[in-house]
Amino acid sequence: MSEQNTDLRETVRERYAAAAVQVTEGGTTCCGPAAIEVDDNFGGSLYAADERDTLPAEAVAASLGCGNPTAVADLNEGERVLDLGSGGGIDVLLSARRIGPTGKAYGLDMTEEMLALALANTKKAGATNVEFLKGTIEAVPLPAATIDVVISNCVINLSTDKPAVFAEMFRVLTPGGRIGVSDVVADDHLTPAQRAERGDYVGCIAGALSFTEYRAGLEAAGFSDAEITPTHAVADGMHSAIIRATKPTTTNITPETPASCSDAAACCTPTEEIKDPSSTVTEASTGQGCGCQN
Repeated sequence: MSEQNTDLRETVRERYAAAAVQVTEGGTTCCGPAAIEVDDNFGGSLYAADERDTLPAEAVAASLGCGNPTAVADLNEGERVLDLGSGGGIDVLLSARRIGPTGKAYGLDMTEEMLALALANTKKAGATNVEFLKGTIEAVPLPAATIDVVISNCVINLSTDKPAVFAEMFRVLTPGGRIGVSDVVADDHLTPAQRAERGDYVGCIAGALSFTEYRAGLEAAGFSDAEITPTHAVADGMHSAIIRATKPTTTNITPETPASCSDAAACCTPTEEIKDPSSTVTEASTGQGCGCQN
């Protein structure tokens, strides 16, 4: 990772750590902790009142998202859900209710303070089908093909390596799995410099992809049926949008197709490597343990 990208990631981490501390230790209102200050395009106000009322006030107060991915992910009883950049846990806890006791909702966040807040909110909510993981969305600490639905709320735009994020989403999903993401997306005519003029990186504006870039990134990772539907404007030419896509149940890769170690290792976790670098993707993915080793 370049020095600039490392600095951006640390800036993002510091911003969200401070947000968690604000909710945990900051002032309160008559009805609970004071919400993090954001405009009407972001935050807990984007959730229905009946959803907010069922959650710990701290989970709602810590929300910095640009939508409600649980409302569009069509979650079903017994499914396994992963929330990328789970923050204070609002989307994980809402998902946990929808998938029921036979399902499992995972939250992934790189910020210790947010993880601590999320764990406290989980205890207050009495949720038992929830697990929070520390890590980055570019290297998800879960095995391949173990998740049915990936959700995320205004976090992918904060990544400095979005192809890696798309690849990780694809890797952890089961064949036929899907994504239901809320994110900020730019009009195609806006250059990166023009996006940066409309807002900073940690404010979820400067790092946003365009509609075409987002769709191309998902398709390059292997997703099909990508849909990007804008919901409301967050700046001039910038939109909160709902992104849906599916991991195909089959691939076009044949056993005769040669593959490099990095290609075949796509079925391995970030801490594993392929057993036989000369194996094809199909051979690796059908081998015991995905053909991987620690």
